[in-house]
Amino acid sequence: MMALVVRDYDEAIAYFTNLLGFTLVEDTALSATKRWVVVAPPGEGGARLLLAKAATAEQAARIGDQTGGRVFLFLTTEDFERDHARLASRGVKFIELPRKESYGMVAVFEDLYGNKWDLVERGR
Repeated sequence: MMALVVRDYDEAIAYFTNLLGFTLVEDTALSATKRWVVVAPPGEGGARLLLAKAATAEQAARIGDQTGGRVFLFLTTEDFERDHARLASRGVKFIELPRKESYGMVAVFEDLYGNKWDLVERGR
């Protein structure tokens, strides 16, 4: 599991579950302002994301730019064309056209905060 800094729990849950098709694994209140929110991609064996609401101005400044603009999250698929079309139809913002690389098919998209992800099908 890894943490992803977000602006708001509910908007992040809506994005990951409604647009990306993730499952809400847990949403537990820890205090009046803090929750333990975990989402996971569809299928078995994928990494889970802890959606961590920024608690300070310094953390808020990093929302959408946790890695200096590099792709750092990867959503794998066994059917690139199907999932690319499904995500695009739901409003996921792809910032480049799909392309074939030596490792497989890939297209970069941005989440609701601007973090860059690869949608990738390995071995094609």
